[in-house]
Amino acid sequence: MTSTARRILIAEDEAMISMMVEDYVDMLGHAVAATCTTNAQCVDVLDSGEPVDAALLDCNLGDGPVWETARRLKASGIPFAFASGDNGHGLPEDLRGAAVLGKPFMLDSLEQVLEQLLRN
Repeated sequence: MTSTARRILIAEDEAMISMMVEDYVDMLGHAVAATCTTNAQCVDVLDSGEPVDAALLDCNLGDGPVWETARRLKASGIPFAFASGDNGHGLPEDLRGAAVLGKPFMLDSLEQVLEQLLRN
């Protein structure tokens, strides 16, 4: 666990998974910047100026693939990881190389990915 709390954006459209991730983020000593179920909500958070230090993105949200949100984070220099049941096999070419957290995941896996994102 890191000694400095960071603000993590969670993009996940399944309620049980998002609650688990929120709990994990809290257990790791970080804060949830926002939890979004759609790309539109992610854009609203990013447009609001709400501080976001890193993001965990489910590949498919309620309004479609998360690719444009990921591109926006990338352009803003905000590190992110995809949470994917297929280990990121469907990622667009320009987003390959991003961190991928395979679903289902446990606390220790999320901790490793967040440490990697926040270290850079």
